[in-house]
Amino acid sequence: MAFVILDPCRQEQSAECLTVCPVDCIEKGPEQYYIDPDVCIDCGACKSVCPVDAIVEEYDLTPDQETYLEQAEAFFAK
Repeated sequence: MAFVILDPCRQEQSAECLTVCPVDCIEKGPEQYYIDPDVCIDCGACKSVCPVDAIVEEYDLTPDQETYLEQAEAFFAK
């Protein structure tokens, strides 16, 4: 499982998540930050520091939030 960054990041982009990720799997995209689902070790460090609660575990995504995981996968497929 991996963590996924949702829409609130688009407005905030404070980047605390970058500094705490032990495997450096978070990168800035054109509109928000993304977590590489293939590298994420599911430690939760990013979730605990996000000031806008934009980070959720993949298995907690609602059907309308699945697109954020798809966007992250597409971002890292490049």
